[in-house]
Amino acid sequence: MSELPRVSGREVVKALGKLGYEKDRQHGSHIILRQGLSPFRRLTVPDHPEIAKGTLRTIIRQAGLTVEQFKRLL
Repeated sequence: MSELPRVSGREVVKALGKLGYEKDRQHGSHIILRQGLSPFRRLTVPDHPEIAKGTLRTIIRQAGLTVEQFKRLL
């Protein structure tokens, strides 16, 4: 299994932006991203200085990526 990088919420948002995710809205410290109209996906990313490993792994899985693919986006 690949090592997860230590990243902030804003770094995750920037990386997912390369896949077409756009900021839909923000509620408190959580940024809600959306992608596309046909295969509609919505992700919630906490706007924290460092995202917990389990949370990051869940975001990567929900985006349909592997850890290696996500690392290349950073």
